[in-house]
Amino acid sequence: MNLYVGIKGQAQTIVKDSNTAQAMGSGQLEVFATPAMVALMEEAAVNSLELPLGQSSVGTSLDIKHIAATPLGSKVLATAELIEIDRRRLVFSVEVYDEAGQIGIGKHERFIIEVEPFLAKTKNRKQEL
Repeated sequence: MNLYVGIKGQAQTIVKDSNTAQAMGSGQLEVFATPAMVALMEEAAVNSLELPLGQSSVGTSLDIKHIAATPLGSKVLATAELIEIDRRRLVFSVEVYDEAGQIGIGKHERFIIEVEPFLAKTKNRKQEL
């Protein structure tokens, strides 16, 4: 596993009908939805990681601000930089930009997990419901 503070990742998208606030139920306008921005932030963090086979990461916390609206057809780019490593806990600084400037900022926390035990635990949880 090659993890170090400063590692970076990116993710990008285009604002389209399917990722607007109106389509995602987070508002009534045809602008880039906050849930879509959150997903892009997480994707950027995931894209920074190269974990060994059998490991993955899961998002556990977000503290973000969506500071500007982005219209249909615009390009959106998210960046994530790993700023803290505490055993399996990873903390990222995340930023999102459209062509006009910054639209989002925050911190995102992920945990490294072992895939098989994690999925087994999830399956057992479903059986309890």
